[in-house]
Amino acid sequence: MTSTQQRPADSGRPRFAVLGCLLVVLIASAIADRTQRADGAVSVRSLTLPTQNGQWIAADLFKPASATAANPAPLVIVVPGFQRTKETLSNISIELSRRGVVVIAIDPYAQGDSSSSFSRRAATDEGYGMFAVVDYVYDTGNLNYVDKTRIAATGHSAGGNAAIRGASHFGKVAAATGAPSKLHSVYVSGYVLTLTDKVLRHVRSNVGVSYALYDEGAYRNELGHGDMRAAPEARRLVAAALPDRRLPDEVEVGRYYGQAADRSLRVVHNERLLHPFQPYDRQATANQLAFFERVFNLDSDLSTGDQIWQVKEWSTLASLLAAFYMLIPLAELLLRRRVFRRLVHEVPPAPPRPQGRGRAVFWAVFATSGLVACCTYIPLCELSQELFVEASTRRQTWFFPQRMNNAVMLWAVCNGLVGFALFFLAYVVSGRRSGGRASTWGVGTSACELLLSLLLAATLFCAFFGLLAFVRYAFHVDYRFVFLGVRTFRPQLLLLLPMYAPLFFVFFLSNSLRVNGAMRFEGSPEWRSVLLAGLANSVGLMLILAVQYTAFAVTGEVFWTDGWLYVN
Repeated sequence: MTSTQQRPADSGRPRFAVLGCLLVVLIASAIADRTQRADGAVSVRSLTLPTQNGQWIAADLFKPASATAANPAPLVIVVPGFQRTKETLSNISIELSRRGVVVIAIDPYAQGDSSSSFSRRAATDEGYGMFAVVDYVYDTGNLNYVDKTRIAATGHSAGGNAAIRGASHFGKVAAATGAPSKLHSVYVSGYVLTLTDKVLRHVRSNVGVSYALYDEGAYRNELGHGDMRAAPEARRLVAAALPDRRLPDEVEVGRYYGQAADRSLRVVHNERLLHPFQPYDRQATANQLAFFERVFNLDSDLSTGDQIWQVKEWSTLASLLAAFYMLIPLAELLLRRRVFRRLVHEVPPAPPRPQGRGRAVFWAVFATSGLVACCTYIPLCELSQELFVEASTRRQTWFFPQRMNNAVMLWAVCNGLVGFALFFLAYVVSGRRSGGRASTWGVGTSACELLLSLLLAATLFCAFFGLLAFVRYAFHVDYRFVFLGVRTFRPQLLLLLPMYAPLFFVFFLSNSLRVNGAMRFEGSPEWRSVLLAGLANSVGLMLILAVQYTAFAVTGEVFWTDGWLYVN
C-alpha cells in the first residue's frame, strides 16, 4: 500500500462509512434534542447542587417556557432506580415538561455524576439526594418560576422507595412545624416494600403507586406476588383516604380514593409488565401523567396518550448503533496511515472444519463454556458483595467502587480463565491433529506492534468519546435506548482503569483467542463465523435469562431471588 495503484478499488468506502455514521449520529441527536425540548417549548440544562457533608447532586432541569415568576409551575423531582442515571427516566421528564411542569431529574447518590453519600441509609435519610433538592427549591427563591406549594417526587424501583421515604420524612417535619408538607405529592413506581404502617403514618402527601403485575422482585412482598388487589401494602395505602381509615378488603386498581385538595388522594395501578420495562410502557407512563394532572389540577391540551418520548429513544438508539459501527471503518482508515501500517498482516489461513472426534470436542467445549458462564454468574455476584464490602453497602471508597461492575468483573475473570483452559484442552485433544497452531490464531506480535496497538485503541477511544462529548455539549443527549446507554466519559474514571482494566483484559484476551482461533474454519463464509462467535459469546447469558424466566413462568417466582437485580 505504498502507492495509490496498489490500493483496492473500494478504498474510499471507509471514508464514506465514517461520514455516513457521523451524519446519522448528528441528525439523530438533533432529533432527540428537538424532541426533549418539545420543539422549543422547553429548555433543558444541567445542574450541580451542593448538599450536606460536601456531597453533591447532578441533575437535568426541564423548564417549560410557560413557567415564569408571574406564572409559577409545579415541580416534579425524578429519581431513577438502582444503578440508573437521570437519562433513563427522561421519558417522564419529557412528558411532564410538555404539560407545563418543571422537572429536575437527578442522578442518585453514588450513581451517574453525583457524589456518593456518607450515610449508610441514603434512601431513608436522604432519598438518594432528593430531600436536599426539595429543601433547596422550597427554602430559596432561586427557582422563582416554581410553585412551592406544588412540589412532587417520582421514581422507579429504588427511586420509588426514595419518593415514599420523602413523603414520610417531610410529613414528620410538617407535623412538627404545623406547616403543610414540602412534598405535595409522590408517585411510587416498582416498589411497595416500604408501604408499611411505620412509613405511611407520617405521610402528608398525595400518593400514587404503580407496580408491575409480573415484577421479578414480588416474592419479597407480603403475599409473595405482584397482584395489588388484595396486597396489604396497597390496602394500607388506600386506608388513609377512606373516611373510617379502615383497611379495605380489596383495592380497586386504577380507582382514585380521597381528595387531592387535602392531600389524601390515593391510587394504585398494576400494569401487566416486568419490573425493568415498567417505566417504558406507554400505559404506565399515561397512568403517571394522569396522576400529576389530577393532583396539580393541570389544564393541558394534551391527552395522557399523546407521548413523544419514544422518538428520543429511537433517535439515541440510532446514534448508539452508528457510533459503534463507525469504529470499524475508522479503524480501517487509521490502519492505512503510515504510523499504523505495520499492524496490517495477511489473515492467517483458517483451520479445516473439525470432523469426527474434533467436531464432538468443539460442541462439547461450546456447551461447557455456556454452562459455566450461566452457573458462575450469580455465585460470583454474591461473592463480590463479600470481597468489596464498602462498594456493596454504598460507602465512599476508591477500592473497586463500582458495585455492579465488581460482580461482572469477577465473572469475567473466571470465565476468561475457563476459556483459556477449554481452548488449550481442545487444542491438545484435537486441534493439533487438524492443523491448528499459533500462526492460525493470530497471536504473534512484537513489543513495537503491541505499543502501536495500544495507541490505535487509545485513538479510537478518544474519537468515540470525543464525538459523544460534542453530542452532549451540542444537543444535551447521549447514546442510549431506555436503560442501555453510553454516557460521556468522566476523567475520574482514569483513576479506576488500573484496577479494572487488567482483570477485564483476561476475559477479552481469552475471548479474542477463542473467536479468532476456534470460531472460523476453512470454507466457511465470514458471516457464518461471526454469527457463531456471537452465539458463543451470548449463549451463557441467554441461559441465565431462560432459567430465570422459565422458573418465573412456571412457578410465579424467579429462580434466582436474592440476585434477581443482577440478572435484570
